[in-house]
Amino acid sequence: MYTDYIDTPLGMMECKASNEGIRQLIFCGPEQSTVSSNEVTDVCKVQLLEYFKGQRQQFDLPLDPQGTVFQKQVWHALRQIPFGQVMTYLDIAKMVNKSKGAQAVGGANGRNPITLIVPCHRVIASSGALTGYAGGLERKLWLLAHEGIKVKSPQPQLLPQSNELHNSAFESVIKTRQAKTQFLD
Repeated sequence: MYTDYIDTPLGMMECKASNEGIRQLIFCGPEQSTVSSNEVTDVCKVQLLEYFKGQRQQFDLPLDPQGTVFQKQVWHALRQIPFGQVMTYLDIAKMVNKSKGAQAVGGANGRNPITLIVPCHRVIASSGALTGYAGGLERKLWLLAHEGIKVKSPQPQLLPQSNELHNSAFESVIKTRQAKTQFLD
């Protein structure tokens, strides 16, 4: 397994890759393991930096997510959501032929090991409400705004006032995200 780190406006991200592709991309906080990069992690870093600079709307990377067959179907469907658009959990459920499976889609969405590249942040509730994001609602709001998506936020104070997101609330979000992705190591 290859590992590298990318410093983004939303905090440090950890990228793990196999020889086949990206296996994990998560917000990770300050703790880092030894960097052992490969061509896939190098290209991932470049493409992520382009995304955050507003120079990239689609990622062109080989992926190697680990999960159940259903999770992989959902993650594939998420990749069909274009930059600057959102879909609902029900929309995704219909895409994977589980029209009554919106909650199951939500579970798979929350277990997405390759955040941003598999754009789970582009999924909202059927009511139009923002729902959970393993990276934290603050980051979800920032990402949607970065992509030009206008959403109704019941708590506008969730939007960060700057690109510096290193306060205790984000540390809590990071720990929660790390706990959700422990199975990936």
